[in-house]
Amino acid sequence: MSNLPAPKADILVVDDQPDNIRLLSTMLSEQGYKVRKALNGEMALVAVGKAAIDLILLDIMMPDMDGYEVCTQLKARADTTNIPVIFLSALDEAIDKVKAFQVGGVDYISKPFQLEEVLVRIQNQLTIQQQQQQLNVQNELLQKEVREHQQTTEVLYQSRALLASVLNSSLDGVAALQAIRNPAGKITDFRCLTVNPVAAQILGHNHDELMGNLGFQELTQNIDHNLFQTLVRVVETGKTVEQELYCEQAEPPTWFYFVAVKLGDGFAVTFRDITENKRIMTALKEANTELARLSQSDSLTGVANRRHFDEYFTWVWQELSQKPDWLAFLICDIDCFKLYNDTYGHQLGDECLRQIAQTVEQTVIADCPQGLVARYGGEEFVAVLPATNLAQSQQIAEHILSEIKRQLIPHSSSTVGQYVTASIGLTATRPTAELSRHSLISIADLALYEAKEQGRDRVVTLEA
Repeated sequence: MSNLPAPKADILVVDDQPDNIRLLSTMLSEQGYKVRKALNGEMALVAVGKAAIDLILLDIMMPDMDGYEVCTQLKARADTTNIPVIFLSALDEAIDKVKAFQVGGVDYISKPFQLEEVLVRIQNQLTIQQQQQQLNVQNELLQKEVREHQQTTEVLYQSRALLASVLNSSLDGVAALQAIRNPAGKITDFRCLTVNPVAAQILGHNHDELMGNLGFQELTQNIDHNLFQTLVRVVETGKTVEQELYCEQAEPPTWFYFVAVKLGDGFAVTFRDITENKRIMTALKEANTELARLSQSDSLTGVANRRHFDEYFTWVWQELSQKPDWLAFLICDIDCFKLYNDTYGHQLGDECLRQIAQTVEQTVIADCPQGLVARYGGEEFVAVLPATNLAQSQQIAEHILSEIKRQLIPHSSSTVGQYVTASIGLTATRPTAELSRHSLISIADLALYEAKEQGRDRVVTLEA
């Protein structure tokens, strides 16, 4: 595959069956990957300490130390905690999906292996890892740029004084003004005592037009409607004002940080151009937003990923256990999806996953706006439905199935019908300290199993 994100990535294959290791090594080596091998958990833990590993394929059922324990130890080590782990299991083995993800696994592959599936799943995890690394580097560079910019401008700002000899060379706008009062003592305007070229440009006039003249109240209206009264308060109260201003009439429009301090019966003011700093901060915020989105979203389908699901489910469980209120949970599995992939290929399989994920999410949000839909693994999706009882969630689940069928996604190999369908396991409860959220997942998983046993394309509910 020519579009692999890291053609020479190092992959560690851990399996107690030499034939499995030999098969995977051959498959991956032919695709340009560097393959390292381990026959048990102890060897795997030693191997990751000797070489930089990009991804681990880890068999679950091994003697002495199973895959769950190996993954737990890897995630506990600072030097290996970020290595993606994909679990391997035979179709007839009972894999504890909840535990697999709890210990840090990112995906799982069933034996016997299919070349295209193995490569696609590896590629997806390496792509996610590469994107996160790039965003982290970008974030660090932006933070460094902000620090350097702030340090530079602070040194310049502190080194200047309001002296006539340096006004014209100042990078800041500097001006001093005297209050003009009416017979009642009220400030009606300010007279310009001194102004440097930067401040004159900000005010939209040249130096000679401003010096000694009135009309400052009118000038400030073009910058900010509240600025004049703010400066009046500086003179009357003696309190220094520091704030940011956006000056639209500047060319180009500019952000300023200004400081006004009382000076006799008037004030002195300095303006500092912070437009570049604003740009950097905006870029940093956007990078952090993208990093947060990436860390919470499934890269293929766009719905929430396992990490976001775990965080949200934990939070909702704690919140509703204090009220208490109903909480429904469902697991949705695409019927005969392996046959779909075998028939149409993984590219159309991925498109099918995206379409179903978006359909489930849109349906859930329409019926339960505070709900969350996440990809649980493979072709399984889950939905957390706060403040929703069993009867209400039954209606939502039936709505999901009808909307999936409305997509009319062809599935000629399905044992259910000519279009893609799904099965749903559903349960609901009032969260308590005695009942764990993991038990709710297990009940929904059992209900899903019953739905498949009863012929698929249906909702089965079980009380918690």
